[in-house]
Amino acid sequence: MSHQIQFGFCLPIFAAPGARFFRTPNYAQLEPVTTFQMGLRADELGYDSLWVADHLMLGRDESILEGWTTLSALAGATKQARLGMIHQAHFFRNPALAAKMTSTLDNISQGRFIYFIDGGYGQREHAAYGLHYPATMEERMDEVVDGLKLTLALWKADKPLTHQGKLFHVHEAVSMPKPVQKPHPPVWFGEAHPSILAACARYGTGWNTVPRGYAEVEKRLALLAEACAVEGRSIDEIERSLETQILIAPDVAGLRAKLQQMIDLDPTSAQLPEGLDSFLAGATDELPESVQDTWIVGTPDAVAAQVQRYVDMGITHFLFWFMDAPDPAGLELFADAVAPRFRKA
Repeated sequence: MSHQIQFGFCLPIFAAPGARFFRTPNYAQLEPVTTFQMGLRADELGYDSLWVADHLMLGRDESILEGWTTLSALAGATKQARLGMIHQAHFFRNPALAAKMTSTLDNISQGRFIYFIDGGYGQREHAAYGLHYPATMEERMDEVVDGLKLTLALWKADKPLTHQGKLFHVHEAVSMPKPVQKPHPPVWFGEAHPSILAACARYGTGWNTVPRGYAEVEKRLALLAEACAVEGRSIDEIERSLETQILIAPDVAGLRAKLQQMIDLDPTSAQLPEGLDSFLAGATDELPESVQDTWIVGTPDAVAAQVQRYVDMGITHFLFWFMDAPDPAGLELFADAVAPRFRKA
């Protein structure tokens, strides 16, 4: 199965300014309307997908927009981009209700929703909100899979459904209208834990990795291929995505200026990556290896070469956190100077 190369935009629904360089380092303070307008702009520019993080507390002042609400607004305001939550937190929503919510969103968006399910990684926020959160990934994934079975059953049911899982059940539940996408919206998983890879190989149509460097991403793809083989599937049946930070500028001087601007927002937030101080001072035009290997950073030609390297590994979908957001310059430059190189004629 051949997958078209696609580029997604991760909306900056929280602000994390400063030298830590986490996801949204150029965002001084969350401005919900500004964030939403960036999503609309990405859709206008032809980005293939729009994504939001699924957390309840994150970033400066722990201020973050709720993921499903944000996607619902985007579904009615955008025209063509697919919509999804990154590592959708299973324990935030009952899987039967999630099935109904998904079907509703898929209908409103006319078949653009991606169901990216996960066990969640934020124990602190679950505890703060009084939510159940098993201690180990194995336990969490057992619950995720049990819930997914119910969600899938509700999506497919053409009559009232009674379902008894290990943990989740319904009695005479009606979930109409059904999703627009057939047989159901794409089901994605993320990361390389054995329990996650096994679930993806059995139930998934997509898989995502966070940035870990070229060698680690290649290793993770090999592990996914092994898990698929156990289930009698080819990894080529799976849409494979990389969620990563990106910083693009017309020239090296522009990159240097953007990075310094981020640092100046909160210079004490974290220690700089080793060697970055030399780049910032103009002593070298080469970014540190740790930055080049983990993120996608550079001029349009350099960024295109880095994207191609991941494509050659087997990545087919990129979920980009534009580091200069909410400034739309990077979003627009990539759409104009890089994305067309990967579009099929």
